[in-house]
Amino acid sequence: MRDVYRSLLTALTGVLALWLILSFWPLSTGSRVALSLLVMLVCGVMLWRQRRASQARITAVQEMVDEKLPPEDFQGAVILVCGDNAPLFVSGTCHRETRQGWYLWVKDAEQLPLFAQHLSLVRPALVSQISVMLAVVPEQHTSGDDFTPSLRGWQRAVVQCRAAFGTLPPLWTVTWVSPPTACSDAEPVWFTVAGQRDGIQVYQPGQGNVSLMEWTRGTGSDGRLSRLSQGLWLDSLLAWQNNTVNDLLSVRQGELPGMKPCVQGMCMVPVNGIAGNLWQQHIASVTALPPDAVVTTESLPLPELLLPALPRRRGVSRRMVFWRYAGLLGGIFLALAMLASWMNNQRLIRNVGDHLALYHALTGTPVAPKLRAQQRLRADGALLDDWARRGEPLRYRLGLYQGLRLVPPVEAAISDWAPPPPPPPVIKKIVQGPKTIRLDSMSLFDSGKSELKAGSTKMLVNSLVGIKAKPGWLIVVAGHTDNTGNPKLNQTLSLKRAEAVRDWMRDTGDVPESCFAVQGYGESRPIATNDTPEGRSLNRRVEISLVPQANACQIPGKPSASSQDDAS
Repeated sequence: MRDVYRSLLTALTGVLALWLILSFWPLSTGSRVALSLLVMLVCGVMLWRQRRASQARITAVQEMVDEKLPPEDFQGAVILVCGDNAPLFVSGTCHRETRQGWYLWVKDAEQLPLFAQHLSLVRPALVSQISVMLAVVPEQHTSGDDFTPSLRGWQRAVVQCRAAFGTLPPLWTVTWVSPPTACSDAEPVWFTVAGQRDGIQVYQPGQGNVSLMEWTRGTGSDGRLSRLSQGLWLDSLLAWQNNTVNDLLSVRQGELPGMKPCVQGMCMVPVNGIAGNLWQQHIASVTALPPDAVVTTESLPLPELLLPALPRRRGVSRRMVFWRYAGLLGGIFLALAMLASWMNNQRLIRNVGDHLALYHALTGTPVAPKLRAQQRLRADGALLDDWARRGEPLRYRLGLYQGLRLVPPVEAAISDWAPPPPPPPVIKKIVQGPKTIRLDSMSLFDSGKSELKAGSTKMLVNSLVGIKAKPGWLIVVAGHTDNTGNPKLNQTLSLKRAEAVRDWMRDTGDVPESCFAVQGYGESRPIATNDTPEGRSLNRRVEISLVPQANACQIPGKPSASSQDDAS
């Protein structure tokens, strides 16, 4: 489940990074594409590595079945039992559950960091409740040369747990030794040394903890002599404990820091020992009378009375850890987005300010540079006005938009100057080109004839209303035919038809014959194809044009063309 949250955090980081790159940071298109691809590649590699690490961790701790672990809502202490832990567990079991604690058997020192990592991943809410108990049973060791490296190995493993827990877990030691022979049938006696209490405390069932002095002076079912002998036994045990265990743990060696147990417990209870063990060697060095080795099949009692003295704090669930990291990512994203928004607004202010500065620096002479600067300001004003109506882009938002305060100076600058009006156009006298009127020959003449048909007068009057004789202009009448028939006859027919129209205009308008020029082109100047009836109909035509020509069309009673304007 923790792996899922880690994958979600990685994906969330990628999404926020892409959003920041594509929507906020002022980057070019190429830079955005490159950074987006880089972010996706990094997130993909991280997801792949997380999956590989998860599979490797599952393989490394395949012996740690989750059913052996405490539930997520377990409120007691979670103890990783190291050292001489075999006598504490029934053969074939890896954990023991009590009302106050959950004891987990750790196979060896190499497995402890993996176990810690596994617990931090599958039970993160219990991390603050986890402690490491170093079980010491000197009656199961015969050589100090073997016992010391084993103790160092466990110390190194505890230090390596820092990577999983974020800090060194609380370390406490519990030592079990067989009591004196005279007290072998008595109840187990617990002696404790806690950091917050002075001296050695002795636990008495039903009475709780009392000081060692009160316990020695008191009387009980076990008798005063028995307590005195146990006290002497305790002094020997403390001497061995300090010389063999505490001094070894507290001295720094290389990269291993010195470690002081937060709680120490010593229990006098029959322990299944081996001949010539360390405890016998120690007692023999003090009294010259080694105690007998005890044979028992009972499991050693658990140090339940020491659990209240362990440091504890409230744990954090996987969901809480996820939301904490998600909140942290959101805060970082918001900070970077606000920074990018501020940079974009500063860039906008700088660009518009540069345009205003250039605009005010130009005098307007010449006009073109000032006009271009004004057009840029108009474009800036239109953009700012559009953002004011429709909302500014996301990269300028987050409460940092500065465009509204740029609108007044831009509008004022645009209004304080206008380009000078263009100079009046130079009026030149031009000569109007020929005005051509095109008449359909079939509407005026019968086929193959050159005499005007009856009824054609009205069409001629309507068509030639704009053709008026005036001095200096020549009325050109040109006749055209299609390519049907003999070309020479067609040319003669076109000329005669032009003459017929000329004669009608001359007689009707009382225009001198000198105002006319008659031409017959026959089929030489078609305006459409002669391959279709429609094209041939368009080619059969009479065209009338006004062409300027000096000293042409002398109308009686009017001055000559040389004394008049040409045209306008």
